[in-house]
This record gives sequence, C-alpha cells and structure tokens, in this order.
Amino acid sequence: MRKIEHIGIAVKDLDLANKTYKAVLGAEHYKTEIVESEGVSTSFFKIGESKIELLAATNPDSPISKFIEKRGEGIHHMAFYVDDIQSEIERLKKEGFRLLNDIPKPGADNKIVAFMHPKDANGVLVELCQEK
Repeated sequence: MRKIEHIGIAVKDLDLANKTYKAVLGAEHYKTEIVESEGVSTSFFKIGESKIELLAATNPDSPISKFIEKRGEGIHHMAFYVDDIQSEIERLKKEGFRLLNDIPKPGADNKIVAFMHPKDANGVLVELCQEK
C-alpha cells in the first residue's frame, strides 16, 4: 500500500455537505460523480496528496443509505492506493483477511476498487484503490 488515497464520509445531503466541507477546507470540491452500481453520488475534495470523498445515497437500498440508517452520518471507509490491486487482494487473503470483493470492480474517480471486511480491521471498512 502506497498511501492513504481518501477517506469516505457518508452524508445525507450532498449539497449541504459540500458547503460544509468547502467552509472547513477553504476549497471547492473538484469533482462529483454518480456510481450507479453502488447507488451513490460522490463529491471529492483534494487535501495535499489525499482526498475526502463525500458519499450520498441515490436510492434507499444503497449501502450508504443502510450505513446512515444504522450508524448515522460519518466516516464510512478508509481507502489506500495500491499499484497492483489483484496482488494486494491475494496478499491480504493469505494473511487471513476477508475480502468483500475477490475481483476488483469499478469505483469513483477513475479507480478500480475492492473492500476488506470491517470486522477484520477493527471496525473500519478498508478500500483498496488502483487507477483504471
């Protein structure tokens, strides 16, 4: 793993959260994107080499909607940038970690992604990211 790529934050209202984080960070978000397969609308802020990704549900069955229903708004996941996502998936599995994705899938911000089970990382949903 090379660096923290981004921290994902689940929000109820993306427009309101964009205003909040613009005020907090002193910068405008640089990109919004809908990831249909995950049922989310995303917004990205750049902080040095890392990013903040705001995630809002686009439908009531999306993972983000369920997360907010269960836990409320807040940090949803921590994403790490990797050079070879498939090798990293295999390495983590050999270490005994459960992966939610054995095969990377398309994600936001021109990435392919895979997730590690949060129960194996002290309650934190870990995302692996690689450029497409």
